[in-house]
Amino acid sequence: MAIKESDLYNPLKTYLEKQGYSVSPEVHECDLVAVREDEVVLIELKTRVTVALLIQASRRKDISDSVYIAVPVPQGKSRLPNYGGLKNLLKRLEVGLILVRFMKTKTKVETVLHPRPFEKRMRRRKQAAILREIDGRYAEFHEGGIPTTVEKITAYKQESIKIAYMLLDSGPSSPKSLRDRGARADKTQTILSRNHYGWFDRIGRGIYELNGTGREALKRYEADYPEIREIRAGIAAYKPPEE
Repeated sequence: MAIKESDLYNPLKTYLEKQGYSVSPEVHECDLVAVREDEVVLIELKTRVTVALLIQASRRKDISDSVYIAVPVPQGKSRLPNYGGLKNLLKRLEVGLILVRFMKTKTKVETVLHPRPFEKRMRRRKQAAILREIDGRYAEFHEGGIPTTVEKITAYKQESIKIAYMLLDSGPSSPKSLRDRGARADKTQTILSRNHYGWFDRIGRGIYELNGTGREALKRYEADYPEIREIRAGIAAYKPPEE
């Protein structure tokens, strides 16, 4: 039998009354209001989590800091769909979460998240990584929102392409000579030695050349992204900084 929103009320009422709250239904459009001394708790009841429910709960924050959503756990499941992501979102909304489990012989109510103030923390390392990625790109080859299956021309790949063009034009070279021509000082050796894309061969001590796989890759990129030739043009136009 399908669970209705009203089926959640009595288990929650019993759960809250055991904690010393007085419980009232449907007060000023709030599904459930629980009061204990000066504390006012608002709970929105729904059979599943929806955007409308989250909007509704966030609006209740204008009335009380103690706002929860209460939803049933689907029968046969141990938790809600996308449980971790939901909890993270609710933390940011400063909204609590109560789960109701309807079992064969009893009903279990569990508060899994309290609406504590969310402390905004700067993810400095992740932010720095984003800024490094932007700063490391020579050009943009995609529009936003492309499928995850589409190959992305990242800053690392663009630097690898730049080094490939340098080796294509000059032949076998050392990392130092590539850096002198404008390759990034902090990436050149890593790109060559790790050879992530399989484009480079080490042919002597500290000497690398572009192999057939790398040549074919450059042809493919030029066919798929004609603007990529701008990277090659930038190599020719590079002037080392004056000391």
